[in-house]
Amino acid sequence: MDFLVQNGIDWIVAIQSLGGWFETPMKFFSFLGTQDFFFLALPLIYWSVDSRLGLRVALILMTSVSLSFFAKLWFAGPRPYWVSSQVNAFSAESSFGIPSGHVQNAVGVWGIIASGIRKPWAWVAAVALAFLIGFSRLYLGVHFLHDVLAGWLIGCVLLWAFIKIWDSTAAWLKTKTFSQQVLFAFVISLILIAMGALSVGRLDGYVFPDEWTDNALRAGPSVPAPVSMEDAITSAGTFFGIAFGLAWIMSRGGYQASGPVEKRALRFVIGLIGVLILWRGLGLVFPGGDDLIAYILRYIRYTLVGFWIIGGAPGLFFRFKLADAPKMQGVALI
Repeated sequence: MDFLVQNGIDWIVAIQSLGGWFETPMKFFSFLGTQDFFFLALPLIYWSVDSRLGLRVALILMTSVSLSFFAKLWFAGPRPYWVSSQVNAFSAESSFGIPSGHVQNAVGVWGIIASGIRKPWAWVAAVALAFLIGFSRLYLGVHFLHDVLAGWLIGCVLLWAFIKIWDSTAAWLKTKTFSQQVLFAFVISLILIAMGALSVGRLDGYVFPDEWTDNALRAGPSVPAPVSMEDAITSAGTFFGIAFGLAWIMSRGGYQASGPVEKRALRFVIGLIGVLILWRGLGLVFPGGDDLIAYILRYIRYTLVGFWIIGGAPGLFFRFKLADAPKMQGVALI
């Protein structure tokens, strides 16, 4: 591991020697791999472009985020700027390093979009974005080379598995009742929380090393706290909300992102207001922290966000005739 760390530092120092003018474009590409970006892009795709593709994006993103969270806690690898003052810290991160979640999410999401478009240029664009996002994480000093390589590898395996089992899983779910689908989704969300608790529990008593503190504080005002259940609760709640919303909207015939351009644009604007109210608004109202009440409220908050995106907003669009209500039950959304 010492060899990987030192070799990784050498790589980053060499990349950062390209100059400070690289900072802005690298932060832009890094943003294209963030959960915040995908939380904005996902509704646009699902509500206004292609509902089937949007659903695939939602589920592969939640799967990738969960896997990345578990892997980070089990590897518990540091960030480059935590361990070396040679590395310029262009961004602050609180979680452990390996694998790169930005890279892993980018491979999964942009790859699933390319598979939906089914054009060679889409795959070229997806590969280019995955590479540039990985490169940006090196330049910004927040990931070692092995973090990025692990993100690419896990993302590729996840993308392959997702494409491989999607049709058979969707067909199996269609044989289940609404109640069975909701119960199944809730149980999976509880499993995600249990796996998160197990991953966090193995690092019980973890203290951020003193020798890393000064370096870490160069990028942010507080010492990173990489051992937390927050991401597990967020992923579990969002997954349950998405699955619940899907079961609900399918029980009413499904949703299709068709219609004139002006209606598609209006759907995105109105729906996004709802996302921001539930995501940011409730985030200001609900208390934070690491206690049970805070976790329960966080789970509820992200369940509402997921449900709104997949089921709640489309229901509102039907109500105000911004989208065509299905004329038959079971439109093939999945």
